[in-house]
Amino acid sequence: MAKPAITIKDVAREAKVSVATVSRALNGHENVAEPVRQQVLEVARRLRYTPHAAARSLSSRSTQTIGLVLPDLHGEFFSELMRGIDGVARTHRWHLLVSSYHGDQEQQGVALQAMRGRVDGLLVMSPYAADPGFLKDNLPPALPTVLINTPLVDGQYPAFGIDDHAGAMAMTRHLLETGRRRIAFIAGPEANHDARERLRGFEEAMAGSAAAAQGIVLSGGFDEASGYAAGQALLREARLPDAVFAANDMMALGCLYAFNQASVRVPQQVALAGFDDIPLARFVHPSLTTMQVSIADLGGRATSHLLHMIDRDDASGGVGGAILVPSLIVRDSTSRRETS
Repeated sequence: MAKPAITIKDVAREAKVSVATVSRALNGHENVAEPVRQQVLEVARRLRYTPHAAARSLSSRSTQTIGLVLPDLHGEFFSELMRGIDGVARTHRWHLLVSSYHGDQEQQGVALQAMRGRVDGLLVMSPYAADPGFLKDNLPPALPTVLINTPLVDGQYPAFGIDDHAGAMAMTRHLLETGRRRIAFIAGPEANHDARERLRGFEEAMAGSAAAAQGIVLSGGFDEASGYAAGQALLREARLPDAVFAANDMMALGCLYAFNQASVRVPQQVALAGFDDIPLARFVHPSLTTMQVSIADLGGRATSHLLHMIDRDDASGGVGGAILVPSLIVRDSTSRRETS
């Protein structure tokens, strides 16, 4: 005969606390003393207690799940972002429900609507949030929502992002200071907010240069293949640029591969720089100069803010958020050009 399943009452009795305290401890609520939380967790582990998700949802009206809607799941940027989000969620014993829409506005609307009733809060990265009606039409007004790397919408939602404009200006100035004057920029997708801001920063820094500088803009798609294609396009020109600034590291690495195939030396013939500082950037040869963004920290901070909103039952979270300023990381790929 099968043993009866361990219940929350069994855990409460063994830990000598109330059922409500067990529930709060297991659900990561802040209003539980840490020694009590650890005692409850230890008893739950020893008894091999597993909360029944459906029953818990019905009794608490909580799914203990955060929704995450991203434009894509491919690439190290999204991998790092999700690592930061998942780390904070797991610490508080929350689950993630992840969806992507691959840059299609209609599909993102479907993804957002599919989250209704399944999550207690939502993290959204969207180039369409600048349209005031888009989020309003697709999100329940009472659902706590935090935007990541998304244009602000009248301060209606808390937003966490990167100062892409300032970062791109800093990188462009670095390349100019190392003696490069003819600089190619591999842009990201036109619909992407980060890509637009990085292009704007590049163009402003080039226009504001006291030296006679020439900017060349090539299209890209934030992936290795488009960086490789841009590198090949530059190789077909009669004259190589002094430097290439790719709007993200993945495109920079694709461009580096094209240059390596053609035996173009970096940085002796062409300097190369990226943006994001993905883990791979420091391990290629030459190591890649880039703008360092703590991508995992960005995801973690957005998640912590969302959980605080959920805990306070506050759909606006007092709005707020944070814009992280990237740091210039100079590596071998932009070593200063020697002068004769």
